[in-house]
Amino acid sequence: MSTIATTRPSTEAAPTGPPSRDRKRRRRREALPLYLAISPFYVLFAVFGLFPIVFSIVLSFTDWDGMGDISFVGLAQYQYLITDTRFWNAVGNTFIIWFLSTIPMLFLAMVIAFLLHQNIRFTSFYRVAFFLPNVTSMVAMAIVFGSVFSDTFGLINSALTALGLDTVPWLSSSWGIKITISAMVIWRFTGYNAIIYLAGLQSIPTDLYDAAKVDGANLAQVFFRITVPMLRPIILFTVITSTIGGLSLFTEPQVLLGNSGGAGEAGMTIVLYQYNQAFTEFDFGYGSAIAWALFLIAAVFAIINWRLVSERSPRTPRRRAAAEEARR
Repeated sequence: MSTIATTRPSTEAAPTGPPSRDRKRRRRREALPLYLAISPFYVLFAVFGLFPIVFSIVLSFTDWDGMGDISFVGLAQYQYLITDTRFWNAVGNTFIIWFLSTIPMLFLAMVIAFLLHQNIRFTSFYRVAFFLPNVTSMVAMAIVFGSVFSDTFGLINSALTALGLDTVPWLSSSWGIKITISAMVIWRFTGYNAIIYLAGLQSIPTDLYDAAKVDGANLAQVFFRITVPMLRPIILFTVITSTIGGLSLFTEPQVLLGNSGGAGEAGMTIVLYQYNQAFTEFDFGYGSAIAWALFLIAAVFAIINWRLVSERSPRTPRRRAAAEEARR
């Protein structure tokens, strides 16, 4: 007579406590190569990114020429910055140049992207041609613009003289300098923003454009009633990045006019003034204070632009229903 051995299921619960020390060590050994693989980025960021940021904050509360001892002066650098007329002149120049360059630049970029999105020939050639100024050497560009806007032998003044008009002191007057720098910014970054807008246009459903054509809408109506509303997130991105870039303008005035900022410091921007104080006057404490003041100004204007553009964005059906329910 054979007996059948039966096994009863074990009623002992699996261990639910913390893993054993061996298991922890094994996990650490398995994760170590992964952490070593990504460690170069964090090391470089800590050395060349995080440390300069923290050190600049510390320097803004000190008086240091880069060689002697660092002396702590508290808020003295910021107190002097508030009363510094040269700093506020640089702030005014920066905002004027930003206004003269950013608004025309973004509008032209939108129009160019809209035209490139149409069914035209040689689209790839036009994309490369419009993007080419963004990768052109700034020194070469400054030489070209210096020749075009020169007071004596400039191409523009030569054309004005041929037409019997008075010449314009582009590089020796306050508004002439600002217009010249703004023209450089527009020429350099219009194609860059146009490529960004073109990428956004390609994500818009073509059914909207087909329906507009069936209804008899012209290009202007399609542009302002379909393209612009659908591109509000892209417009928000370009407005914020252009604002930050415009407030931190340095290369164009420095290469074109030098560290002096031109006649009457008309081309002296905030970053150029900060560069002069830190690396020409060797006042690193005050230069750091200017840098953090610029950071606050850029942050405030980025928030303002974000609020202005985002609040005008079209509401989704859920947001529209919630708004109607709130009114009731």
